[in-house]
Amino acid sequence: MRTLLLLTFQWLLFALSLQTSLSTDTLKPSQNFTDGHTLISSNQRFEFGFFSPGNGSSATRYLGIWYHNLPLTVVWVANRNKPVRDLPGKLVLEDSGVLILYDHSLGTVWSANNIPNASTVTPVLQLLDSGNLVIRDDGRNKTFFWESFDFPTDTVLPDLKLGWKLDVGLQKFIRSWKSIEDPSDGEYSFSLDPPEAPQLILRSGSRKQFRWGPFDGTSFSGSTTLTTNPLFQSKFVYNSIELYYKYEMLDVSILSRLVVSPSGSLQYFTWRVNTSKEWNLLVTFNSDPCDSYGKCGHYGICYTLSSCKCLSGFTPTSPLDWGLFSYSGGCRRKHELSCSHGDGFVKYDALKLPDNPIVWANYDTDHECGVKCLQNCSCMAYANVNIYGNGTHCVVWIGDLVDLKNFPNGGEQIYVRMARSELQSIADAKRKRLTVKIVSIVTVLGTLFLFSGAVWYLTWINREKRKDRITQLNSKGQRSGSFQYVEDNQDEGFQLPLYDLDTILLACDNFSERNKIGQGGFGSVYKGELSNGQEIAVKRLLEKSIQGVEELKNEIILIAKLQHRNLVKLLGCCIEGEETMLVYEYLPNKSLNNFIYDKPTRKQLIWRKRYHIIKGIARGLLYLHQDSRLRIIHRDLKTSNILLDSELNPKISDFGIARIFGTDQKQDMTKRIIGTYGYMSPEYAMNGHYSVKSDVYSFGVILLEVISSQKNWSFHHPDHDLNLLGHAWMLWNQRHPLDILDPIIQEPSYENQFIRCIHVALLCVQQYPEDRPKMSTVYAMLGYEDIELPEPKEPGFCRESYRNKLETSVTNSSTINEVTMTTLGGR
Repeated sequence: MRTLLLLTFQWLLFALSLQTSLSTDTLKPSQNFTDGHTLISSNQRFEFGFFSPGNGSSATRYLGIWYHNLPLTVVWVANRNKPVRDLPGKLVLEDSGVLILYDHSLGTVWSANNIPNASTVTPVLQLLDSGNLVIRDDGRNKTFFWESFDFPTDTVLPDLKLGWKLDVGLQKFIRSWKSIEDPSDGEYSFSLDPPEAPQLILRSGSRKQFRWGPFDGTSFSGSTTLTTNPLFQSKFVYNSIELYYKYEMLDVSILSRLVVSPSGSLQYFTWRVNTSKEWNLLVTFNSDPCDSYGKCGHYGICYTLSSCKCLSGFTPTSPLDWGLFSYSGGCRRKHELSCSHGDGFVKYDALKLPDNPIVWANYDTDHECGVKCLQNCSCMAYANVNIYGNGTHCVVWIGDLVDLKNFPNGGEQIYVRMARSELQSIADAKRKRLTVKIVSIVTVLGTLFLFSGAVWYLTWINREKRKDRITQLNSKGQRSGSFQYVEDNQDEGFQLPLYDLDTILLACDNFSERNKIGQGGFGSVYKGELSNGQEIAVKRLLEKSIQGVEELKNEIILIAKLQHRNLVKLLGCCIEGEETMLVYEYLPNKSLNNFIYDKPTRKQLIWRKRYHIIKGIARGLLYLHQDSRLRIIHRDLKTSNILLDSELNPKISDFGIARIFGTDQKQDMTKRIIGTYGYMSPEYAMNGHYSVKSDVYSFGVILLEVISSQKNWSFHHPDHDLNLLGHAWMLWNQRHPLDILDPIIQEPSYENQFIRCIHVALLCVQQYPEDRPKMSTVYAMLGYEDIELPEPKEPGFCRESYRNKLETSVTNSSTINEVTMTTLGGR
């Protein structure tokens, strides 16, 4: 006993000397490793040693891995459920390769042992550049015998394989900390399971809370956020040895981690090396209420805004309780199945596949899969899915379908079993629609026949009127044949003047450089003057431009149908040979960014003029969203797309990627994300979701830029790395919002208006679209000072710029380069 006490005392003296580092990434059996020692990976990115979490007592110590030279951010803990208390611990790598953590009384706290033949190895413990701690053979083969990546805690790092080692039956999953100061096992876990039909599942205890899956060869059904994007590349691998999901960073200057928080949020953080000063929360994967497990019950589909609807052929189990929000009672069939009397299938598209899939690998075609499913009276649905990434397999669902979600731009096809009577009802409904269609066609043809003479006469009269109008225009100096009307646009509901190429070439001096006034993803913009003296702006589409014919057609249709004083006026178009052009009214003051970012010109923008511009943009956007006969989402609102006339009246331009919404439509989604970094809302940039609230976010950015004369994505401050939104948010919380104001504006009498505009801007750029006001509310907030404004929440994309080294294309405007994104996400 005396000898043991003496050894313990000597060990304590050694530990208290607190050597700070072994100056290496490896530990050998002959080396001491006590509290105060650390290993540092060769790339200086990760550190391994003893730590105390949060503000916890230094007497409670854990062995773990964290980021080197950053605020303490722990990514792995060895002894998470059994801390070393009171006195320092000691880590020993034995000659046999066993790694043991001892407490002060030499009791075993934690150990790692997976050495198959200890007599033939030379073990070494090494912290790799990936953050993986390994025990490997220091001999020739460098074999890994144990690695921390096989036993993750609450964090998935790049290259960590979340899934299964099938040959040894090891499942690798992460579990939350109990609290921010207690790394012991928490309530929430995130895993890929089961291996037979892999899905990503977030659990609270044993209860499923969120689910992404199954895999379809490209993404997990019902999600695009966990697939390859401009930041990282996703991989899903299945073979006889292992099945896993992992991600690899495309930009080595960005650190990243996927974490399950103690409160159950699945969060993805980034840190830009040598730039960031804190971790940026890029996305919370389980933020969509529709991802809540089983939100709408059996056979219920969750739609945007958490509304529940039954699959067609089903009706709510309890109609009185069914409404906008979830109802776990779900839906029941209108016609009960009869297994041996003609059941069949109805195909449904754009759905997140339901839970509890089963793979029948021997049936690979739709026909084979459906026939086999019909033979099993419990088989309720089937689909053909590339579930392992190596070809399609028959996937079936035994029992009721649960956890369905509408997913229009990433969903799957599924065939749901229906009773013969339901199939007959569907067939009868189709025949009825066909009969109605035939009757309608016959009626229309008869009407056309009866009134063909009158139609011909009216057409002839209209043609003569158009000829008279063309003659009148030509008599004013326009060259003969240079101005005519498009004849075949009745389907689009408008008629648009068509200029010939010679007229445009003459007006723009053969597109000389001195006539060039702008550049964009579509091509170039030139100033021109028609022979009658009218000034025009010509948007010339390049053959290899980012925007194409579809965008041009979209712009023609939209602008020709919209008339408002705060929208740019389209005069006509020119489509001849390989040339495709739009002809606009010429606005002498060009775009808003020509004024607000240039010190000499922005001196002209006193506050009254800036406020006039702000109100005009809001008025134009309100017209697009609400007051026009169409409902338009612009999707690329920015200062370079706000043109100014001679009186500085703003006019919204460039409708190439705009979209028309139905009157009841709340949100849509696209796999082709096109827009400008710094102005794109988080839900659009990350997931492709867009709505009127996406434009509201862009308007909020513009509002802050007009107030400050600073660009959001190029904003720089010596004291932090926040962008303009983050800077405005910080000043708001510090009760110094006016510090963001352009120093050129010296008009104290408008101080309340300044603060109100900043307040409205911060409400517009809040991270979640449901928190942002509609444009009608925004316009009222700007115009009526007696309206009480709510407190804003943190903006989205406020912590750092997202434009560096991403897959972007650069659009050169007349005065400044803007980074635009064109990326294919999802499937």
